[in-house]
Amino acid sequence: MSQPVPCHLSRPGVVCSLGDELDAISEALFTGQRGLEASDRYSPGILQTLGSVRSPLSDDSDWPTAHRSRNNRLLARALDGLAAPLSRLLETTPASRIGVVIGTSTSGIAETEIALATAGREGPLPESFDYARQELGAPARFIAERLGITGPCYALSTACSSSARALASARRLLRSGECDAVIAGGADSLCKLTVNGFASLDAVSPMPCLPFSRNRQGINLGEAAALFVVTPKTGGIQLAGIGESSDAHHISAPRPDGSGAREAMYQALAMAGLSPKAIDYLNLHGTATTLNDAMEAAAVHSLFATPPPASSTKALTGHTLGAAGALEAAFCWLALAHGRLPRHVYDGDYDPEIPALPLVDHSRAARPLRATLSNSFAFGGSNASLLLTRDDTDSEAS
Repeated sequence: MSQPVPCHLSRPGVVCSLGDELDAISEALFTGQRGLEASDRYSPGILQTLGSVRSPLSDDSDWPTAHRSRNNRLLARALDGLAAPLSRLLETTPASRIGVVIGTSTSGIAETEIALATAGREGPLPESFDYARQELGAPARFIAERLGITGPCYALSTACSSSARALASARRLLRSGECDAVIAGGADSLCKLTVNGFASLDAVSPMPCLPFSRNRQGINLGEAAALFVVTPKTGGIQLAGIGESSDAHHISAPRPDGSGAREAMYQALAMAGLSPKAIDYLNLHGTATTLNDAMEAAAVHSLFATPPPASSTKALTGHTLGAAGALEAAFCWLALAHGRLPRHVYDGDYDPEIPALPLVDHSRAARPLRATLSNSFAFGGSNASLLLTRDDTDSEAS
C-alpha cells in the first residue's frame, strides 16, 4: 500500500448544540450528554426534537447585507475557535495561496423565509433582502472576504456528505499544489424549509432519536458549523484517507446492500495504507432511520471481520446535514486527542434484524487511539468516509 500524503488538521473550531468550547463538547461526547430540545419554533403548535445552537452568536447588523445570515453567524463563531491556527496561517502564508471550501445545504435560506413572510404572497420583498445570502457559495465567500483570502473559494452541496467532501476537496487542493493551506468544513442552520421538509418525508422522530434501536423512528435535525485549517505538514492529527462513492440507488433511500457505503470506507482505508483492523473507532452515519441504519450495519460487516467500537453522535447533536461530515470529523479529532470514545446513546434495545455492532456504552474503556473512520452518507447515494490518524510528534494532538 502507498504511503499517505501529509494532510494536517488543526484544532477545530466548532459550534453545535453541545456548545462552542471544545472542552465542554468533549465532556458531552464522552459522557453521552444530549444537546437536544423540544421546540415548536418552525412548526407552531407542533413540538419537534431539535439540536439547536444556544451559544451566543455575533451581531451581524453591521455586516454587508449579502453576509447577514444565521449560517454565517455560525461560521463566525467557528472561526473564533480557530483563532490561534488562523493567526499563524495569515501571518505566514500569502492570501492567494489559501483556499476556502465549505459544505452546506441551507446557506441563507432562513433569511429568505423571513423576507417572504414579511412581503406576503403579493407584496414586494423588503429592501433588506439580498438573494446572494441564499446562494450555496455564500458561506465560502463570507469566510474569504472576512479573512482577506484570495485563493480558490467554493462551496459543495451534496446533502449530508457536503462538508466531508469539502475536507476531501481541501486535501486534493494541497496535493495538487493549488494551495498551501485550506480553511475547510461546513455549516448548516435550522430553518422552516429543512425542518418541515424532512417532516413531510416522514423521516423525523418526535422524540430523541435512537440510532440502531429496534424502536427507532427517524432523525432529529440539528445545526452546526465546524472548520479546520488544513495544511500539508506532518505530525499531529492527519486526514490520512478519504473515500467517495456515488451509488445513485434512489433520490432519498440508501442502497440496501450498503455496497456504495462499503466502497467509500474501503477507499479511505486504501488511501491511508491501513487494514480494517487498524481502525480503533468508527463514527457511524447513524441517522436512526430504518433504512439507513440497516444499510450501514450491513456495509460495516461486509468490510470489517470484527467491527471496531462505534457510535452515532447524531443522538447527541441531531443530524446537522451539510455540516455533519466536518462536525463528526471534529469529534474524531477530539477522540484521538483525548484517547476517549464518544458514547452511543439510545434505549439499549438493539435491532435484532440487522448485523450487530459494538456500540460504545458507558462501560467501554478506550484503548490507545491511533486511527478513526467517520461515515457520511447522503441523499442520492453520495457517500464519503474520512480516516483520521494521530502522530504524537505534534503537541496539538495531545
